[in-house]
This record gives sequence, C-alpha cells and structure tokens, in this order.
Amino acid sequence: MQIADGTVVAMDYELKDDEGTLLDQSQPGQPLTYLHGHKNIIPGLEASLVGKAAGETVEVRVAPEDGYGVTNPSLEQVVPRDRFQGVESLEVGMQFQANTEQGPVSVRVVKVDDDDVTVDGNHPLAGKHLNFNVTVQEVRTATEEEIAHGHTHLGGGCCGGGSEGGECCSEDKESEEGDCCSN
Repeated sequence: MQIADGTVVAMDYELKDDEGTLLDQSQPGQPLTYLHGHKNIIPGLEASLVGKAAGETVEVRVAPEDGYGVTNPSLEQVVPRDRFQGVESLEVGMQFQANTEQGPVSVRVVKVDDDDVTVDGNHPLAGKHLNFNVTVQEVRTATEEEIAHGHTHLGGGCCGGGSEGGECCSEDKESEEGDCCSN
C-alpha cells in the first residue's frame, strides 16, 4: 500500500539541520505514527511521502516555508524583567506561556539584561531548513474513527489503548485508565 490521504503511516526518522546537527529522531522500536492528509506533520515532509510504501527510505530537505515557517521578527519582543514574578533565575532557553489577545503563546527567553528580557514566540525551528532521513515502516488504511477524529488510535483503544473494547472516550468521560481523546 502507498501513502495517500486517509492512510496511517509509521516511520522512523532523523532530523538534522544544515550543519548536520541531530535535532530529533524516533526512538528504536517506536516509530512516529500519524494520519496522512490531516496536517499532523509539517507540510513539506508530508508532501514528500505521498506514494511511498513500507520499506522505502527517503531523504528530504524541507524549506522553512514548508516546515515551521519563516522567522517573524514581530514575535520577538523585549519585556520588563518584573513580568517574571516568582522566577528566581531567568536564563536563555527557558520557555514560558504568554497570554496575548490571540490566546496563549509559547515563548522562549533569548536574551536577559538587567531590567529587560527578550522573548521570542517563533518556533525554535522557524527559518531553518530541515533535513529528514525517513524509513517508512508501515502503511495501512485509517479507520473511519481515525479519519473522523483526525488522528491515529494506537493499540485499538483510546488514543493509545486506554479504554475497554477499543472505543474512544468522549471529551468529558474518562476511561478506567484516564486516557481520553481530545478531539
């Protein structure tokens, strides 16, 4: 079977930057599994996997526009240090949730001065080319439930095997093990 919209794909991968630094990888025996065509992985990688089958290996270079986007300078801002009440030591790389008019946004500290802290709301990989080495492990047809929910259901249960009988919980009902789908 070939990868197409409505298939579930399991893949091993390595992600490196242009300098060859390993940024991320799947763990041995734990492939990344996703529902193809539902925007569960970055667009450039998803597009390059169409038509591939189990056993195939693909090397893909994804441009920022098809990855985590280009860097948006307006998402970097200087805020007064006193906005970080209760935080004893601020260090570059720390991440926080900032409340904005558009809702909560993850920001990371990129510079700390005496009275000011510079935070950046861009994804850490924004503006970077991403180099993937992917081995497709499995391709299967998604279930109707997976397609309706827009994500995979592993282990025949509730988004990972938490409910009895393979049924997924509603948002307000937990399974016996506490695992539920969050549509």
